[in-house]
Amino acid sequence: MPATAATTTDLPALPSLNTQAERLIGHGVPELAGLTPDELRGFAEAAGAFADSAGALLAVHPDRVPASALAPLLRRDGKPGFVVTDMQDVDLFAPLGTVALPDAPLYLLTGVDRGDRMANWSPDEALPALTAEARTPLLLTEGIHWVLQQPAALERNHCFMTIGSRLCKATGALDARTPALWISNGTGRDGRERRDAPKVGWCWAGNRHTWLGFASATARRTR
Repeated sequence: MPATAATTTDLPALPSLNTQAERLIGHGVPELAGLTPDELRGFAEAAGAFADSAGALLAVHPDRVPASALAPLLRRDGKPGFVVTDMQDVDLFAPLGTVALPDAPLYLLTGVDRGDRMANWSPDEALPALTAEARTPLLLTEGIHWVLQQPAALERNHCFMTIGSRLCKATGALDARTPALWISNGTGRDGRERRDAPKVGWCWAGNRHTWLGFASATARRTR
């Protein structure tokens, strides 16, 4: 197991749930999810009435809005987010069997962390360590929601993987790709015009990367 690195960046606090709801409304997420803006506002207001909701992330269930619809809503330096060309099956990446999602269109994540301290770990190494800490790995859609609300969560040399989402093959085995969010260098098939744009990509489950942490949370709940 590689050494655990110290967290090098303090991120700003997440905005209030009401502010998060308005941001999603501005992006047209309720329409994508088959919800009304008032339903989103109502959920945020009700959840925000609980004192321990401070610092929580508002998320839409991935069954309502897939990663392919959320990724283009990301922005960095005015450039929209995108999914790499060799991950056109991105929406088939589903929650691991150990990840329990609330049976509701909207929910909260608490204690979201980028996992900088696990930079240079492989996904195969990070998952059992997070489980032992009673932390749950973020789904790809949850990671996108986080960057939508807190763009500073994605920065060069400090990006993150979302290993709660995996693709299951017909054989029952997991596809070796693990999804991640990082920043394009504008090379290869990305195209120079996408340099510095937010990027949904993937890495092999057994590989280590010094610039990728492992995003996780303490819990998912509906209030």
